[in-house]
Amino acid sequence: MISRLLNPLKSKSFFIFGARGTGKSTFIKNQFTTKNTVSINLLKPELENKYSLHPEQLEQELLALEKKPDWVFIDEIQKVSKLLDVVHSLIEDHQFKFILTGSSARKIKRGSANLLAGRAFVYRMFPFTYLELASEFSLENALHWGLLPTVWFLNSDREKKTYLQSYALTYLNEEIRAEQLVRRIDPFRTYLEILGQVSGKIINHKKIAGEVGVDIKTVQTYFQIIEDTLLGFYLPAFHESVRKSQRLNPKFYLIDTGLKKTLEGSLEQKPVPRTSVYGELFEHYIINEIYKLNYYFEKDFKLSFYATKNDVEIDLILSKNKKHYLIEIKSSHQIDRSEVTKFSKATGAFRHVEKCFYLSQDKNECKIENINCIYWKNLLKKFKEL
Repeated sequence: MISRLLNPLKSKSFFIFGARGTGKSTFIKNQFTTKNTVSINLLKPELENKYSLHPEQLEQELLALEKKPDWVFIDEIQKVSKLLDVVHSLIEDHQFKFILTGSSARKIKRGSANLLAGRAFVYRMFPFTYLELASEFSLENALHWGLLPTVWFLNSDREKKTYLQSYALTYLNEEIRAEQLVRRIDPFRTYLEILGQVSGKIINHKKIAGEVGVDIKTVQTYFQIIEDTLLGFYLPAFHESVRKSQRLNPKFYLIDTGLKKTLEGSLEQKPVPRTSVYGELFEHYIINEIYKLNYYFEKDFKLSFYATKNDVEIDLILSKNKKHYLIEIKSSHQIDRSEVTKFSKATGAFRHVEKCFYLSQDKNECKIENINCIYWKNLLKKFKEL
């Protein structure tokens, strides 16, 4: 069993949101399910139908139990968001404790539900991390197939490819069509293919809108849907002024390299070291890892990137309390001193720099000028200490 980094407080009810297939249900069953736990899976059509028509039945059933359960676990709560009013009542009036999981809070928000008005903690779960997999980790597999738990434990490439393609289709059918998140599904299909291609790059909403054949506001809504269903996130451009940074085009990252390759149609192509494609996937993977660890370890860094019109770039900036960690990511197996020097010059544009890291696959670590050249795994291992 893989030990996950998520560590929810057990003192009161909580939500766990996460994209489909990230292991939420398995985590709950391993960590919280006891003989005195009531489990309700709203993916079962008969249960979804029952509680949609009569949400009050949940309260009736729980109050009729001879012994009050330790936990009530409701899986995919967004399927019947009306249940949250009943849950609220049971917490407030009868001190029940709930675990509520879901792949999206979007439908709950649309239904004007309030996530229990602070009476429950809210957590997120992501695909596996390197730290969770430890000795079972393979960079080659992570770059090619991603880190969704189900994919990780499949044996053959054919199984992995079939699962990922089915995953994307399930997302279209269940998250988008069934929940009526978009009016027309065909432009959204086109958008998803483009999203796979632009993931990890600076986003030009106007250009994407032209390629998809919709207006710019619709494309921005599409990105919002991906964020709300926890399949991706914006990485804003850095600026000391928050207001000015909002005017700069952001990057956008899908939460998993396997999902990126699925949407862009490149699953047949294995990443080959010392190619630009491999380098881009490696950078995509590392930024995802740091994004996940920043959340799990509650570091509260603001993540951004830096780019100028003169092609000066810094892949990732971690900011907190006006102090910055600057990170450059390279997939090479040897430190490139010219690249380090270039990075060092770029850091001169920043004030209040705490440390600068040049990440690579070179295990021979050193310091060149103001740059700490470090093996990428070691930064992830030390991330909690930053």
